[in-house]
Amino acid sequence: MSEPTPPKPPQTQAARLARKTQSLDILYEVAASLNQAGSLEQLVDRFLGVLIDLLDARGGAVRLAAGDGQTRLAASRGLAPEAAGRGNPELVEIPVQYQGRVLGLYSLLLDRPPAALGEDLPDLLVSVGRHLGLAIEKSRLEGEARRLAVMEERNIIGNELHDSLAQSLVGMRLQLKVLGESLAREDLGAARYEVKALQRAMKQASADLRGLLTDYRLKIDEAGLAQTVARLVERFRRETGIAVFFQNECQVLALSAAQEVQVYYIIQEALANIRKHASARNVRILLNNEDDLYTVLIEDDGLGMSGPEEPMPLEHAGLAIMRERTARLPGQIVIESEPGEGTRIVLIFNAPPQGGAAAPG
Repeated sequence: MSEPTPPKPPQTQAARLARKTQSLDILYEVAASLNQAGSLEQLVDRFLGVLIDLLDARGGAVRLAAGDGQTRLAASRGLAPEAAGRGNPELVEIPVQYQGRVLGLYSLLLDRPPAALGEDLPDLLVSVGRHLGLAIEKSRLEGEARRLAVMEERNIIGNELHDSLAQSLVGMRLQLKVLGESLAREDLGAARYEVKALQRAMKQASADLRGLLTDYRLKIDEAGLAQTVARLVERFRRETGIAVFFQNECQVLALSAAQEVQVYYIIQEALANIRKHASARNVRILLNNEDDLYTVLIEDDGLGMSGPEEPMPLEHAGLAIMRERTARLPGQIVIESEPGEGTRIVLIFNAPPQGGAAAPG
């Protein structure tokens, strides 16, 4: 009958506990470095620096899969020949994995064999490789989402360019028809009037096209939505001479980037409609929120519409664009207008939950 295994001495248990605690500390530090914002290159370089410091390694590198069985060097530290050649360092290579897929590998140049650093080290290094794989996959998915959002936004603006030009062409075609009828009647006074109207329409179409192309290149200012809207308002005021009052009553704008873009374009489209149709003297834009419920108010003292549900033909596209963008937030939009009483637009939507983001399109 075999003798029972004697219990480990207290000092051995304490040493194992200390190693476990150290391993958890290393995982925590690595995970914290991977959760910081930045590009993929910054993420990988930051990871490598933290791991080298924590393990007191001489240097290291991260190589990521580049297709066709090849890898590319994504980050490297302390691997210069003069540093790597001192003494007899040991090279350790660990796969970078995500859900069983190998995304690359990372290597460390250690002054001591891994066994000398503790029996838990091999498992720890594999776990670290999986943490890095998860962070790389997350970065890839975020990059893909941004790319799709940009493509979607370009499609929307392309449609707006089409709609704007279509409006202008329909209007000018009607004016050409009237001009032809005036010339057929030899009514030179009416013909001169239509020529001037056609010239104004062409000038307006040119200005609309320039404005849309400018907005096509829009990037929300780093200071956020409010600063970008303030620039839009200043440009509108300068170009039209209309008095515009912009009030931002939000202490914090906790919107996703996709929501900021949609809100900006709704405000821009409302101002474009005011420029073209309202003959307004004053415009007010109010941005407000109560917790995660946001309200955008845009009102003018212009001519108003015959009815927001049945606007004039040239107003159709602008209102359709605003409703489409409201659906993308998602949110609700109410348009109130009476002839001679101006127009009031109220946009209501919720910010995404903390840590979440609205769908880009």
